[in-house]
Amino acid sequence: MPEAGSVRRAASPPLTERQEARRRRILHTTARLACRGGFEAVQMREVAESSQVALGTLYRYFPSKVHLLVATMQDQLEHLHATLRKSPPAGETAADRVAQTLMRAFRALQREPRLAEAMARALTFADRSVSPEVDQVSRQTTAIILDAMGGLENPTPEQLSAVRVIEHTWHSTLITWLAGRASIAQVQVDIETVCRLIELTSTDD
Repeated sequence: MPEAGSVRRAASPPLTERQEARRRRILHTTARLACRGGFEAVQMREVAESSQVALGTLYRYFPSKVHLLVATMQDQLEHLHATLRKSPPAGETAADRVAQTLMRAFRALQREPRLAEAMARALTFADRSVSPEVDQVSRQTTAIILDAMGGLENPTPEQLSAVRVIEHTWHSTLITWLAGRASIAQVQVDIETVCRLIELTSTDD
């Protein structure tokens, strides 16, 4: 919902196959640089050079480093979602499956902490101009959680509210862990606790 004075970019036309390949190359380069040196290592000029695109072209795709890193997070979540579909969680309840799914995501981020830190910082710094990219991250996270719940096609408002709280908690625990203020064990307890909201919003067919 745009607010007065908010910055919104016009909807872009679908990318051609060549443009999509260029975009993916940029995102892969960004992830590689972030894995190597975190947020500060992602410099637009170096991303452009390593991706073999002009700097002006890079800015047309991604107006800032924050836009670029938030888009990289969406791309990483998309890959995670594909992996989870091939090997879905095996918990008995929806709450168990969502908790397992989010902990798998955490462990994937744990393997590349500098990349995780760079993406989390970008989300934290994101202003209204980055709303489309942030919305994509949120939609992707929601889709992952709904799939883990059992592939709900028509979730109730209460279920969607629980998903939002779970998503907020996941993001918060990620930041807390990256800051060294929580262990993975503590993160797991928090994730398992918030996932119990799913049981409170379950409906009987």
